Amino acid sequence: MLQLIIFAVLAAIVLYQLYSTLGRRVGRQPDEAPAPLVSGPPTARDQAEDQATAKLPGLAALRARQPDFDVGHFLSGARGAYEMIVRAFAAGDRDALKPLLSDSVMANFETAMTAREAEGRTETVEFLVPPRADLDAASVQDDIARAVVRILAEVRTRSSSPEGDAVDDRRTAELWTFERSLKSGNPNWTLVHVGAAAA
Repeated sequence: MLQLIIFAVLAAIVLYQLYSTLGRRVGRQPDEAPAPLVSGPPTARDQAEDQATAKLPGLAALRARQPDFDVGHFLSGARGAYEMIVRAFAAGDRDALKPLLSDSVMANFETAMTAREAEGRTETVEFLVPPRADLDAASVQDDIARAVVRILAEVRTRSSSPEGDAVDDRRTAELWTFERSLKSGNPNWTLVHVGAAAA
């Protein structure tokens, strides 16, 4: 009789534990919605970077060597360099130009500035609207990174010469090519070529 009572108590305990386990809601139930993914929508900057990479295959090669290369930051710097160089060229400021230009570009600018000074002409430049800069091409050859920037600008040039004063408003479209050594610790880019571009 005592054994039957013990077996009955043990059976009751086992059944209670089975009920407790089988009766719980474990995991996601069929009537519950799946948990949302953590990742959010892509930002506008991410989309712009992806589009730039797709259009310019050379950009992927550049980023492979310089992972922190940012198109927006680079173009902002290129636009600032453009304005600085154009103003320095008009003013004949050789000291401002030399750190920004390659030797060949500096030689061409020097020739033009010397000719202007020989004629007794002076110039000042102002930008009618902020210049627009777009990345036109990117490439890496050996350890040299190269980026071509299409720059559209509206400028007003005021010139003074023995013949009198003149004002010239014009639109310009140019391709400026910048280079930098990927082995150098200097992050600055140098202007190595200036060419005409379709407006």
